Amino acid sequence: MITDKISFAVGAAAGAIVATLLFTTLNAVWWLPRAKQEARMIERAELDAATNKAIGELTNEADKARVNRRLCRERGGVYLNATGRCQ
Repeated sequence: MITDKISFAVGAAAGAIVATLLFTTLNAVWWLPRAKQEARMIERAELDAATNKAIGELTNEADKARVNRRLCRERGGVYLNATGRCQ
């Protein structure tokens, strides 16, 4: 009877340890990197939307082109003046 209770307690403790290790591993390897990536994507989208809104509020086309060229260069692209696009 006492041995049954001890074996039950040891089994419960071992199960808790295995569950904790499994959860910690899944969190570190799978869930946390995905959450960070999603947060970066959301932040990038918000910043792009704010930038595009600010560019749209510029009244001078030369200012818009200048800002677009700068953004293109900062992102590693090449701005084509003839087409007004970044490649």
